[in-house]
Amino acid sequence: MSEKIVVSRDAGVLRLLLNRPEKKNALNRDMYRALIAALDGAARDETVRAVVFAGAGGNFTAGNDLADFRDFAPGAETFPALAFVRAAAAFEKPLVAAVTGDAVGVGTTLLFHCDLVYASPEARFKMPFIDLALPPEGGASLLVPQRFGMAKASQYLLLGESFDGAEAFRLGLVNAVASPEVVLDLAMEAARRLAAKPREALLAARRLMRGEPNDIRSRIDAEAALFAKALTSPEARERFAAFFASKSR
Repeated sequence: MSEKIVVSRDAGVLRLLLNRPEKKNALNRDMYRALIAALDGAARDETVRAVVFAGAGGNFTAGNDLADFRDFAPGAETFPALAFVRAAAAFEKPLVAAVTGDAVGVGTTLLFHCDLVYASPEARFKMPFIDLALPPEGGASLLVPQRFGMAKASQYLLLGESFDGAEAFRLGLVNAVASPEVVLDLAMEAARRLAAKPREALLAARRLMRGEPNDIRSRIDAEAALFAKALTSPEARERFAAFFASKSR
């Protein structure tokens, strides 16, 4: 595993800690590859019954490292973020998330693939794809309207507004809001409870609740084709250049 993805075990629960706090846990290629490998191993390991995502240093993740977007070249091998989203969407065991601080871009869209999410009140959720001249990713164009309704989906996907833990709870993205000190404990306890359930019944219920997997897979692929094209557009390149110029001042 990448040193920036810390993997630990607690009985039947696998915890994946995003560990790049100096960059608010922004996900780069190596981190995505480590996450994909961890999910692949967890899928094949019958002793792993649930997976928990968490972030180090007070933030969940600031989303994709924009340096990877800036340096993007067409091809799945050069864009492991897409492979990670596909892996999370296809993962058959329960996924739980503990969210504090920033949950930006994929940091929010990942949560729509989780079964249970716990967040702190000041957590900041944001899907700024349009502001970067990019379409939504991770199945967000399907899942956000389904979960939030069209009006709120437009507010948070088209306008790109941020929202806090209380709003995430009201919208049904988050199961409970608690102080940052106990969010991870709540997520781990929930994952342990899931891990103790009868395995086959739990997995069957999860499949039935999620419906036809081809629907989300098709939407992720449709988004990905548009996303890859947009990454090389002049408008997106201008947005990335402006972002890095502001960081260098």
